[in-house]
Amino acid sequence: MELVNADIFQENELVLDDVTFKINKGEFVYLIGRTGCGKSSLLKTLYADLLNPTGKVTVAGFPIEKIKRKKIPFLRRKLGIIFQDFQLLNDRSVAENLIFVMKATGWKDSAKIKIRLNDVLMRVGLTSSMNKMPYQLSGGEQQRVVIARALLNEPLILLADEPTGNLDPEVAEDILKLFFEINRNGTAVLMATHNHQFLLKYPARTLRVADKKVLEHGTHV
Repeated sequence: MELVNADIFQENELVLDDVTFKINKGEFVYLIGRTGCGKSSLLKTLYADLLNPTGKVTVAGFPIEKIKRKKIPFLRRKLGIIFQDFQLLNDRSVAENLIFVMKATGWKDSAKIKIRLNDVLMRVGLTSSMNKMPYQLSGGEQQRVVIARALLNEPLILLADEPTGNLDPEVAEDILKLFFEINRNGTAVLMATHNHQFLLKYPARTLRVADKKVLEHGTHV
């Protein structure tokens, strides 16, 4: 993933100005900044929910600044996207939530679907919960389902927008450890967070969003 002199807009309003950074394969990066500073707008641009950045924005080989709408689903298959609000289908079990996404992204072979389903649930420690409904799960367990969903298509990079924001501190730390474990297996992670304890306890490269700029943490304008 690489941005070069990129301007990020939301409804024609400039949110971030002249953004340049690169995230290499397998890297773990925190994204920090105050509420409303543009972290979510940056992430939404990276998965082409916000369109028309200027400059150069390349994600998983796709040029976001000129991506055609019909190509966006193919971009998103190479990404894992994790939200603070879980966005699970509450009328379907854990397994049905994941199978729904697999079928929507082109999986057809039922045997392969079953193998992949078991694989991702094992990675997030939820094999025994596959037949439960979302409302039967704790917040931390629901977030693990969301992470499993994001891993289904073996993404090159996980984009996580405050994924621990609604969780108790102990549960949040468990989720963070899971992100690092996924990262050690080769998936790059860009994680927006307010939790500065994470940065102290689990240091990693950090990008800071402030005054419409994205800077390496510790760098001053």
